[in-house]
Amino acid sequence: MNRNCFIALLPIITLLFNDILNADLAYSERIVRVATIGNTPPLTENDNKQETVNYVISFWQKELKKVLKARPDLIVLPEFCDLSTAGVEYMKVRGNQVVDFFSSVAKENRCYIAFGMGRQDNEGFWRNSCVVVDRKGKITGIYDKNFPTIAEMQAGIKACDNIAIIECDFGKIGIVICFDLNFEELLDKYAATNTDIIIYPSMSHGGVLQNLWALKCNSFFIGSIYKGYPSEIRNPLGDVIASTTGLIDYAVSKINLDFKRVPLAYNYDNLAALKTKYGKTVKISDPGKNGIVLVTSYNKSTSAEQMIKEFKVELFNDYLDRARDIRLEEGNLE
Repeated sequence: MNRNCFIALLPIITLLFNDILNADLAYSERIVRVATIGNTPPLTENDNKQETVNYVISFWQKELKKVLKARPDLIVLPEFCDLSTAGVEYMKVRGNQVVDFFSSVAKENRCYIAFGMGRQDNEGFWRNSCVVVDRKGKITGIYDKNFPTIAEMQAGIKACDNIAIIECDFGKIGIVICFDLNFEELLDKYAATNTDIIIYPSMSHGGVLQNLWALKCNSFFIGSIYKGYPSEIRNPLGDVIASTTGLIDYAVSKINLDFKRVPLAYNYDNLAALKTKYGKTVKISDPGKNGIVLVTSYNKSTSAEQMIKEFKVELFNDYLDRARDIRLEEGNLE
């Protein structure tokens, strides 16, 4: 090949080389691998409480092995996953043994584990809680169920009025437990927090409410539900991106927290220009249902927020606020 031919082909060679180095969707500083397990140890008739504790730990040793091979950053387990429903006497014998077990697994595998359990707080009140341990095996946060069921409260479990926003090294997680999902006042609290992931340990699925929480909180949503219901990972549009099945009781997915949610309305041209510039390092996801898309950055040096600002793309919540303001202008509301 002579020198002139090489110079002529250089731009094409450079583009091909860049595509090899920057493989499609190959990079992001905010990619997190998450896992959910939709199973719990069956209740046992054993009167020996310590043997029941040993049984619970053995169950979770086997279950966690299924997802640990994927090297997740976060594992979510169901409500009362330690058989707290076996009663107060069991929980007294159990003490911190199950927490210590999960802490050791988290430390050994350098991951976060969130798990539901009954516990007695420092004031002596019984709570339905979700405990989160970090990569060092330390408790990094506890959420106490804000809305226990009537039966739970009659059995002595106290309601709490505080939400939990837990800072992890990959982002912020919020927590709701089972019956909580029905209460709009709790949803409004979390929606105001800019939380990256909502986790949902539960006995019941919650149906369309899962979609609503993901959409209104602008968050990924990870459900960990008792066997018989799917445990699902949803994106901030409420779409399921991974799920357990009737045969497989766990699901694992890589999610990218470097995203922005925008409407297609008034943004078509700007989104097209954004895609033209950033190409394979940005993904624009359109589920085709409600005119909202996710702009997700896989660019090494430019975040989704920076891309949106550069091309003056209007965010979805800003679009709604603009519609509210125009609605109140003279002549528009009669």
